[in-house]
Amino acid sequence: MNMCSSTPLERFTRRTVLRRAAGMAAAAAAPLFLPASVFGARAPSNRINVACIGTGNQGIGILRRFLPNDDVQIVAVCDVNRGSFGYKTKDQFLGREPAREEVNTYYAQRAKAGTYAGCQPYVDFQEVLARDDVDAVTIVVPDHWHAIMTIQAAEKRKDIYCEKPLSLTVRQGRAMVAAVRKHGRILQTGSMQRSNPLNRHVSEVVQAGRIGRVQRVTAVLAPNNMVGPGPGWQPMPVPDGFDYPTWLGPAPDAPYHQDRCLYRFRFNYDYSGGQVTNFGAHSNDLAQWGLGTDHTGPLEIEYVRATWLPEGSLFTTALETEFRCRYADGAVLTCKTTDTPQGVGVRFEGSEGMIEAFGYPWTARSQPASLVTDKFPTGKFAIDETAAHVRNFIDCVKTR
Repeated sequence: MNMCSSTPLERFTRRTVLRRAAGMAAAAAAPLFLPASVFGARAPSNRINVACIGTGNQGIGILRRFLPNDDVQIVAVCDVNRGSFGYKTKDQFLGREPAREEVNTYYAQRAKAGTYAGCQPYVDFQEVLARDDVDAVTIVVPDHWHAIMTIQAAEKRKDIYCEKPLSLTVRQGRAMVAAVRKHGRILQTGSMQRSNPLNRHVSEVVQAGRIGRVQRVTAVLAPNNMVGPGPGWQPMPVPDGFDYPTWLGPAPDAPYHQDRCLYRFRFNYDYSGGQVTNFGAHSNDLAQWGLGTDHTGPLEIEYVRATWLPEGSLFTTALETEFRCRYADGAVLTCKTTDTPQGVGVRFEGSEGMIEAFGYPWTARSQPASLVTDKFPTGKFAIDETAAHVRNFIDCVKTR
């Protein structure tokens, strides 16, 4: 989301992004602040000013996890969508104007005066980053914008909560890491399943050798059951209030269709990687966690199978997919899409037992059963893992 007619999109071509990434890898309106009494005992100097970039379906969910924290004030929201053409649904408010309204209403209900209008809306994320009073940003936008926004946020010395998958490509991801390290920033990605104690327990059991030598790991993803418009699909008029050229940003120019945007951007390789990078960012992450390979990875990756939509379809990612990863210790991870009752998650099979965790809601099971039930008698643990993940980010920012 470059988001401003005064900021040329030419700055954000693919060539520009990659050149900037390679170089890095090698190396506003004033807000109306609330009184401290609104936020409890914490002094304003201990409060983190947060700007939320991206206020779509996931973005508004992350915003709502920041709101209740007394040591956080959301001072800005930013999105290329104003809040029109079905982005606002019965259960979800989507777009910068509905997001601003929700933030201002929340703080007004806590203010003695009963009013608040300090959350400012933006179209251009760079205007947000230019604000000296913004301490941290959330980046909850389509994947093809993650690298640009994260690198520029780090350069502006903002701490960053960036949704998964962290980047569109490996090269972009390494540039993001380099930028965060260079500028001494905190970055947390949206792997909120790590903030569930049940999943942590599963990884600890595996790492402690309690199922013996790990032989097989299975990471299960949800299938892509959204087929989208087929060959011969027709462009649609760009809705009023939606800055589509900026939404495209560094991606190739393409005619507008609503299924290119919204949740379904995930199923076009120009913007994302299908369920492999959607749910795979969770299930494969849990597998890496249990294997103790956070800082390394597999020695090789082998393609097994995939099914595809007809050529000319709007969606280009695989409907079903399976691949295998082989690790230095001999463990083999199979990642596959499957429509099974247990949902998404991971199973570890070792020489002396098995343990698995699947959601949602998250449930763990093991052989022997005591590996789970000794700590979680029901095999379940109820928690808003996203709220816990956001709180962890806030604590990291405050205790760096």
